[in-house]
Amino acid sequence: MATAVTAGMGITAVAAHAASGCQVSYTVSSQWQGGFGANVTITNLGDPISSWNLAWSFGGGQSITSLWNGAYTQSGANVTVTNLSYNGSIPTGGSTSFGFNGSWTSSNPVPDSFTLNGTTCTGAVSSGSATPTPSPSPTSSPTPSSSPSSSPSPSASASPSSSPSGTPTPWPPSATFGNPVLWEDFPDNDVFRLGNAYYYSASSFHMSPGAPIMRSYDLVHWEVIGHSVPSLDFGSQYSLSGGHAYVHGIWASTLRYRQSNGTYYWLGCIDFNKTYVYTAGSITGPWKQSSVINNCYYDAGMLIDDNDTMYVAYGSGTHYVAQLSADGLSQVKTQAVFTDPSSTGSTEGNRMYKINGAYYILVDHPANAEYVLKSTSGPFGPYTEAPLEVNVGTPVRGGGVPHQGSLVQTANGDWYYMAFVDSYPGGRIPVLAPVTFNAQGWPVLQTVNGAWGTSYPYPNVPPPPGATKPPTGTDTFAGTTLDPQWEWNHNPDNTKWSVNNALTLQTATVTNDLYSARNTLTHRILGPSSTATVQLNYGNMHDGDRAGLAMLRNSSAWIGIARDNGTTKVVMTNNLTMDSNWNTTGTGTQQAGAPVSGGKIWLRISANIAPGSGDQAHFSYSTDGVNFTALGPAFTLDNSWQFFLGYRFALFNYATQALGGSVNVSQFTLSTP
Repeated sequence: MATAVTAGMGITAVAAHAASGCQVSYTVSSQWQGGFGANVTITNLGDPISSWNLAWSFGGGQSITSLWNGAYTQSGANVTVTNLSYNGSIPTGGSTSFGFNGSWTSSNPVPDSFTLNGTTCTGAVSSGSATPTPSPSPTSSPTPSSSPSSSPSPSASASPSSSPSGTPTPWPPSATFGNPVLWEDFPDNDVFRLGNAYYYSASSFHMSPGAPIMRSYDLVHWEVIGHSVPSLDFGSQYSLSGGHAYVHGIWASTLRYRQSNGTYYWLGCIDFNKTYVYTAGSITGPWKQSSVINNCYYDAGMLIDDNDTMYVAYGSGTHYVAQLSADGLSQVKTQAVFTDPSSTGSTEGNRMYKINGAYYILVDHPANAEYVLKSTSGPFGPYTEAPLEVNVGTPVRGGGVPHQGSLVQTANGDWYYMAFVDSYPGGRIPVLAPVTFNAQGWPVLQTVNGAWGTSYPYPNVPPPPGATKPPTGTDTFAGTTLDPQWEWNHNPDNTKWSVNNALTLQTATVTNDLYSARNTLTHRILGPSSTATVQLNYGNMHDGDRAGLAMLRNSSAWIGIARDNGTTKVVMTNNLTMDSNWNTTGTGTQQAGAPVSGGKIWLRISANIAPGSGDQAHFSYSTDGVNFTALGPAFTLDNSWQFFLGYRFALFNYATQALGGSVNVSQFTLSTP
């Protein structure tokens, strides 16, 4: 439960006798053992100001570990936060917000006093000149303790705007980073560095476009910048025609840049059958399918050797290395290089590297261990094996053991291991830890008290060239293309949707089954809890149409508009279910409804996806965008892992009678908590 305090305070006058006054809302949005998240909102009640600094003292020994939408310094208990270039001006009656993650030990009391621009809060508008109190002198960030505290990935404030703010200043933004680095479902990572940028490819299964690509400049702040697979051109079932492809599609795949020809290569095995190769001259595309290799490189890891030869490690139980042709588009040879001993069990998740002349293949045992295969005799072995981590303690409370990931080296030579943690119902989320190499050349995971650290010293990397877009914020569907954070449930019918400073969804399927409806657009849910709010214009819906916002997985529920016999209702529907083969077993039961009119509605889902059972989502609606009314019962999420993907927010519009209707989505906002 969030804890909040609101304080009034004076603002330093910009001229003698200028009116000043302010209100500050400090909300503890989430709290866990040793860590917490907070949102702070400043409302200006006095004359306009062009810059601000907010100061307070923690009363329980708390420390800020990361902060967004502002820059901060902390000296002991004293904290000062200052504006960034885009949020310094606050008009009369206006407000600005920032958020942060912090650590605590014995208690986490809310600060009882704030000052803004040197003036202590007064709780009223006043006039007169104020003498600013100097802010605390900046000091170096505190050294992390031997048992660092947990902190989830930074996200934007509870009332986000479209202003980019994912990478805070100054640099580094804090002494430590927290795990997970991003609480979103990005499994089976393949991470590599190019210059000062890091790229991260992930699995996406039946979502289209596939193989999302994220970019970071510090291994901590990530944003989606594109996809390697523009369309799932692997059969009609991937377009929900003559069947479905749920839980098929893009599994663990691999992405690399080849400097000799300036080309990015992605390859992955589809349906345990063939391997598809996609290439691009730019990481953001356009990407094209360049070849199909008649061999399944299951859980593939690509290596481009010093001599420009391309290899792929793959397999489960028995591990293989394939050598590719000079153009990287076909297979020259493949050879088994290692068979898992019974002591480890079958491993998979191959990632291949050449480090100091030795060849390494990183493999995982689902879902509790990571092993390293090493050869000093060339890419085809022989290989020997050693554990990197087995049953290491998780940094995510209630989550699984970190496993299946990548090794990546920073420009200054430091090594890191990026893995994922099973965190259902939310999916599999990335965690990061430093590694070193021992005298024998084996990587060694750096643990904290024998476990994967909930935080580590911040990577020693140069400042990024610009701000990283945060995972939260408002998408107004500006321009004519979708932001890469969006993915369709299966391939869409591209004649039935458009973006033109808003999203238009025409009905594309006549069905009573959301799982069979084309053009359902999905968005990952930010953990451990977040809220999606969508403004839906439904004036062009036809009788029998259903449109709205869903919690989409193998057990689903939604809130939206149902139009029947010329009237419209806002309804909440649950009991959308699948069997173990992902065939629909329940098309939903309407649990609540209310008549609406006017053609415009705001729909909201607030979801808790912290790992474990009993998590719930709550549904509400508004006719004015301000006052929301709860609708229907809470929906309990399914935290089983077999569907692989975690829950997603989903926008949909389908017909139960005839095509022809449409809805318009003006904006989508993702906020925390």
